Amino acid sequence: MSAKKTISTILLVLGIVALILFALADRIGIGRNPGYGLQQIAGMIIGAVVAVVGLIMARRK
Repeated sequence: MSAKKTISTILLVLGIVALILFALADRIGIGRNPGYGLQQIAGMIIGAVVAVVGLIMARRK
């Protein structure tokens, strides 16, 4: 596996994990307040962006 493929896979997985972690923060007990707060929304957006970057990198030749 090439270095580019490895980095893209890592970014994709980390982005998805971050997105899920921030989305479920209240349910798993790491959220401060009930409902979606600013930090939680920002974390979800950042996770989604990282996942998309990883996906784009993986699809490029």
